[in-house]
Amino acid sequence: MLLLLPVLAPISGAARAADDALPPFFDAAVCKPPYSMDSANTLYEAAEKITKPDTSLLTAAVYKMPHEIGQDGFKTREVVFAGSSIGVLVEGQQADALAARYNLTRERSTLFGASTKGYSRALPAAEQPSPDAGVVSIIARESEGLAGKTLLACELVLTEDQAALDAYDKGKAERENKQ
Repeated sequence: MLLLLPVLAPISGAARAADDALPPFFDAAVCKPPYSMDSANTLYEAAEKITKPDTSLLTAAVYKMPHEIGQDGFKTREVVFAGSSIGVLVEGQQADALAARYNLTRERSTLFGASTKGYSRALPAAEQPSPDAGVVSIIARESEGLAGKTLLACELVLTEDQAALDAYDKGKAERENKQ
């Protein structure tokens, strides 16, 4: 699947007003509200009205906003839609800081090598929109493919996909133990 230093200077009133004018992309990245197809579609349509996506990541559409957005001291200009997730690309290698801020724990998997460092936290059961379908989590991941950025996203992992990933990781561990 598809990170920024705290801001030291106060945000000007003009910048804050401009920030308020954009849809709540950063809130969506931290699962406020929890991920749903309806909320993702609404934000996707809003992003499409603002700018056209960069699709060079192949598995994601990255929308560069006209100005910075952020919260909790993290900033970005890039909104990401990938599969069943919506997120932001925070500037810098910030997975550790994002994990500390949003109470995320280290992921066991490297997602087939796509993640060099990853953290996640499943939303509480009461906030899971479709528990039978899968699990919604807040994730923070660094990757060589993201060059100096960290993905912060609200992600729905389907039950079947998690089972396949668990089977892969189990087989990989067994192969490594035999060596």
